[in-house]
Order: sequence, then C-alpha cells, then structure tokens
Amino acid sequence: MTDRAASPRLRRDIGFLTAMALVMGNMIGSGVFLLPSSLAPFGGLAIAGWLVSAGGSLCLAFVFARLAAMYPATGGPYAYTRKTFGDLCGFLVAWGYWISAWSTNSAIAVAFVGYLDPFIPGVVRSPILAALLAIATMWLVTIVNTRGVKGAGRVQVVTTTLKLLPLVLVGVGGLAFLDRSDFAIPPAAASSAATQVVAVVTLTLWAFLGLECATIPAGNVRDPERTIPRATLVGTAITALVYIVSTVGVMSVVPAATLQQTTAPFADAARAMFGDSAAYLVAAGAAISCFGALNGWVLVVGQLPMAAAADGLFPAAFGRISDRGTPTLAMLISCALSTALIAMNYSAGLVKLFTFIILLATLSTLVPYVFCSAAWFVLRGASGARRAGAGAAIVAALAFVYGIVAIVGAGWETFYWGVALLAAGLPLYWFMRRPVGAAA
Repeated sequence: MTDRAASPRLRRDIGFLTAMALVMGNMIGSGVFLLPSSLAPFGGLAIAGWLVSAGGSLCLAFVFARLAAMYPATGGPYAYTRKTFGDLCGFLVAWGYWISAWSTNSAIAVAFVGYLDPFIPGVVRSPILAALLAIATMWLVTIVNTRGVKGAGRVQVVTTTLKLLPLVLVGVGGLAFLDRSDFAIPPAAASSAATQVVAVVTLTLWAFLGLECATIPAGNVRDPERTIPRATLVGTAITALVYIVSTVGVMSVVPAATLQQTTAPFADAARAMFGDSAAYLVAAGAAISCFGALNGWVLVVGQLPMAAAADGLFPAAFGRISDRGTPTLAMLISCALSTALIAMNYSAGLVKLFTFIILLATLSTLVPYVFCSAAWFVLRGASGARRAGAGAAIVAALAFVYGIVAIVGAGWETFYWGVALLAAGLPLYWFMRRPVGAAA
C-alpha cells in the first residue's frame, strides 16, 4: 500500500468560512425541521438527549479535527481508514460512504420539492412534475459543482446563512414563551429516564451526520492542517447550539399534545408567534436548507471516489479531473444514480424500497466514525504526536463508543443489511486489485 499525494490539478479555493459552511450545511438538512415533533413525547428528556448527542458529535469532530491536522488527505474518512487499516477497509468505507452520499442526495432533492408546496402546490402535488423538478434540481446543483469548487462554495455559504434564519428566529423568539411546565417529563418516560434518553440520542444523532465533510475535499482546502480542524469543531459546535435552542423554542410555543401530531412544528411555532405569513418564511427556509445540503453533498459525492480512484481502488474514470479542477465524471455518474433513485421513488410500489435504501445507506456514514476513532490512536503515534495527552485519548475513546452506540441504535436489521451492502462491493475490490496481484 502506498500513500497518494494530493493532485496538483486540484484548486485550493475552499477557505475557513466555506469549509465551516460545508460542515454546517451538510448537517442541517430537512430532518431538523421535523425533529421537535418526534421529540415531543419525551418532554424535558429531549433536551438531555440533545446534549448527549451534541457531546458525542463534538468528540467525533475532535477526532476528525486531529486526523485532518495529522494527515490532511483528500477523501477524509476513507483516507484515514486506508492509511491505518489497509486497502480493504479503506475501500469498504469509500464504497459505503459513496453509495450513502448519492442515495441521500436523491432524498434531499425530493424533500426540497416537498417544501415548495405552499408556493407551487400544482407542481408538488403532481407525482410526475414533482419528480421532474427534483431531477432538474439535482442536475442544476451538479452542474454548478462541476464548474468549480469556488462557485459551489459560494452557494454553500449563502444557503447556510439563509437556512439558519428560520431556525434562529423561531428558537430565540420561542425563548420569550419559556415555561418549565412545557418540559415536564411524562410519567411513562420518567419511569425509565435512562432508556428514554438513549432513545432521544438515537433520534437526534442523525442530525449530526456530515460533521466530517470538511475533511473530504482536503485537496481543495487552503492550509488544510489548520482550516479543516477549525471548521469541523466550530461548525459542529454552532450547529449543536442551533439545534438545542431551536428545539427549546418550538417546545416553548407549541403545546406538547399539538406538537406530537404536527408535521410542520417550526411553521406552527412561527405562526403562533408572528402570524400566518411567518409559516411561509419557515417553508422557504426549509426548502433553502434542503438546497444547501444538496449542494454540499454533491460536492462531497465526487471527491471521495476520486480519492479512491487515485489509489487504484475505484475505476480510473472516477479520478479524472476537469480543467476546472473538479472530478466532473464522478459527479455525473453519481447524479445519474441519484436520478434513477428519484425515478424509482415516483414509480408505483417502489416508495418503500426507496425509503429502505435511504435508511440502509445512512448506516454507511456511521461505520467510518468507528474506523476513524480507532485510527486516531494509531496515526497519532505514527505522526510523532504521542504526547497528545490522556484527555485527547479519552475524547477519542468516547467518540469510538458513541459511533458504536449510533450503529446499534440504527437497529439490527439495518445493521445486517448494511453489512450486506458493504459485502456487495467486494467483487469490485477484487477486480480492481487483480492487476496488482498478477504483477506481484
């Protein structure tokens, strides 16, 4: 196994603000706008669960920050895993993460169209037109990303800023209605508080997926040894604060009984505080949130297979870099696969299959967390950073445990199918490694 150097054709157009926007924008998608409804039955334990999730995510952010400082290679989780555990483990992380990314992109595009319902209901409520709009949005974002990292980065900064507005507005505004009774713990939940907090952690941990995204396009980041760690830690911390404050705000405004039934908790809270027109603001914010997350994940979906292709673990086509310094072909292939999934979602009888694929693919973003947490202990010694201290080791250990808990929380059935998904990539791995074996 040999280490690959960053391609000289990659343009370092990503600075601190863009890297931080990539972290925050990829974490804050459509799910956070529905979470308060899912958390309503837990009362005040919901906040406790958020704090645990935030703590675990910050531990993971610390691990990725340290790994990026020691080894700022394009591919992030894939690069760290391959360097530590070899080609096979590196390939499995790249394979699973890549499938997860383009599958998630199709789901985000569909969610984006769904949030446009208040503005263009005639299009959104027509399955064919909605599918075409989702596909068109997917290709538009992909084309923007193929034209260069700088343009995609600008879109990410703008959309991240805009998506924060409704969350902060509702969260801060709701604090004026704060009442301890709104966070009363239901008797059923109080009798098994620890179990209920774990259930909340399982629900909320998904909101932090993507905290590692600044590490993936490392070859495009200026001063990656400093920029990526800072962007990862600061972006994760700000996102955690926004999540907690916005959840408290919604729970302070919308009664618990209503909150458990609504499918638009932030819109209901905005309507209660500012009138009916505010609900449109939240809908627009949710749509922008989806669009920004889609932009960030499209950037990532081309970078990781490009890194694997440079190491000979993915087909060479994924490693081709355009004159604009982007892995254009890798993005186009990924977009085509996302398009196929969107088409499946709008075909009769395949909605459940689509949902299952998305749930399954999400697990593939958790597996790298465990690998990278373990990799930190190996790479810190190899890099000469043996004096990292007991505190850093404890944080890395907590990140490892948190990753395991997250995988178990996804459910055993999903875990088994996740293993099957990774195993499905082994024929490609053996095919790509065959020339190396023959030459040896």
